[in-house]
Amino acid sequence: MKIDVYLPILLSLLLAAVGPVVGRRVAPALAARVLTASAVFTAAATTWSLLLLAVTLVDRAPPVVADARADGHRLPDPVPETVAVAAALALVLIAVRVYRTARAERLTRRALRSLCAGHPPDTELIVAASPVPQAFAIPGSGGAPGRILVTSAMLSALEPAERRVLLAHERTHLRHRHALLVTAVTLASAADPLLAPVRATVAFLVERWADEQAADVVGDRSTTARALARAALSAGRRAPACALHFTDRAVSRRIAALQVAPPPHLWPLAATTLALGALPALGAADATSDLLHLLTHLLM
Repeated sequence: MKIDVYLPILLSLLLAAVGPVVGRRVAPALAARVLTASAVFTAAATTWSLLLLAVTLVDRAPPVVADARADGHRLPDPVPETVAVAAALALVLIAVRVYRTARAERLTRRALRSLCAGHPPDTELIVAASPVPQAFAIPGSGGAPGRILVTSAMLSALEPAERRVLLAHERTHLRHRHALLVTAVTLASAADPLLAPVRATVAFLVERWADEQAADVVGDRSTTARALARAALSAGRRAPACALHFTDRAVSRRIAALQVAPPPHLWPLAATTLALGALPALGAADATSDLLHLLTHLLM
């Protein structure tokens, strides 16, 4: 347990370093899925490891110490007490961060869905009269379909072919449930702050994914890049953080990516990254086995 319990934390650092590399070299759709799964596995394993470290404080509780001394047992010392206390405090911080993140996501989505109030349930595209050029996808909930909200200013800023790009982009967000990926990696980074670079990479990748799908739909990468550029130049304030916005996430990098061929899938690199995300779970499982052995020793 002295080594295995720290493995998820060390691998969080490694995943944070590898994530941006995977995002640049692997096709966006594959990279976004792999990095999200790896981040979720790693965050869960890291949280469990912290729990294991905190549980070692049990053998320092007065009743446990008294019983062990009465039975003539020498209590083992799996980790320093300061480490165990720090782990317990970290767990409290994680609980607060995850709660606040989940609450913010829920409130933002509720506010976004309120924008669709009064429209028929089967309405996909909602055009809002506004002088601020905006367009974003609003995820569905409770069986309700997702919506695309576009302002009149955004539509007037784009050419007809560019409007097709915009709609194809937002439909990709809805069809592939990109909001779920972003929410999952956001909660993972709330539980494990070391994964913040992975969250930023996944948020960028879902936009790149939608860009590539839009380029396939219109059959012209140049038109897609031009639509992004025109929308970015005319866009006003940012959309709500939970929304998937057409002009968010490093538009200049997205435009540059559309000027060249799409990246390959590179399955070996993707598989290696996924394996990296699974390794923390193995380390946490081994540490759990060691802790169970320790508890058995205390009870004997």
